[in-house]
Amino acid sequence: MRLPPLNALRAFEAAARHEGFIAAADELFVTRGAISRQVKILEDHIGVQLFHRNARGVELTAAGQRLYPVLTGAFAMMQREVERIAADAAELRVICPPTLSIRWLLPQLEQFRAAHPEIKLQLTTDFYSSKGFRGAEYDLGISVENRAGRPPDIEVLPLFEMVLAPACAPSLLPALEAGPEALAGQRLLHESPRRFDWPTWVQHFGVEQVDPASGEAFPNLDMATRAAVMGAGVVMADLVLCQEELARGDLVLPFPEMTCGTPDGAYALIGERQKWHDPKVAAFRDWLLSGPCMAALSALPE
Repeated sequence: MRLPPLNALRAFEAAARHEGFIAAADELFVTRGAISRQVKILEDHIGVQLFHRNARGVELTAAGQRLYPVLTGAFAMMQREVERIAADAAELRVICPPTLSIRWLLPQLEQFRAAHPEIKLQLTTDFYSSKGFRGAEYDLGISVENRAGRPPDIEVLPLFEMVLAPACAPSLLPALEAGPEALAGQRLLHESPRRFDWPTWVQHFGVEQVDPASGEAFPNLDMATRAAVMGAGVVMADLVLCQEELARGDLVLPFPEMTCGTPDGAYALIGERQKWHDPKVAAFRDWLLSGPCMAALSALPE
């Protein structure tokens, strides 16, 4: 048997819930006669009487009592799912690493919210994983351009380069006037226990006198930078993420011409290909490229 018409099912459910045709008609913005006709269509379709009609109104038959709670539950389930889908269409979930969030993205997000009040943006400060996309936890992530093992259905949009250079408090500059070899006598500050930052720079410029694994490691660049401002050593600065300290003069570049990139490439926007052209994703992507990315690029040396 084919399913009965939806209008007939909706009319019956409303009439059963209100225990009458008049209140059901008011709810559905139709006439009492229209409710009666739709209920008759449903009864004829399934071949069973659903209401006892009498002078006082209507009363559910045994068959009607069986059908009513099923339809009530089904319509409630449909309503909840429609509301969830509508809310999901307006919600943009972005994941971005803590230091990148705090030092670059978060200070500018109010601009996006003001430009797109129709989009509810939720930012999670954590490290991107493609599993988050598979579980529909996130719509977009900000990570690095070059990452091994990334699934083939993930789009990668480079935003701006990651550019490294040693930075220190002004009080340490005299000790480094002899050149980059003088770094061998300084405490190196690493942005993570991986200690990949100093080896990248040392190998790029061939500064063999410096042990790139020496020094102290911190959980993130923010903490390593704060230690450098205190004069605790020399940090391998990201020129975009450390631009405030450099602009204020809290940190200086002892070798300003000696900058390099990293094997990770640029910072990049990451997202599933099937969602890449969703309106909310496109809005955030366009905003990044025209606003925060341009600001980041202006901080890089020419």
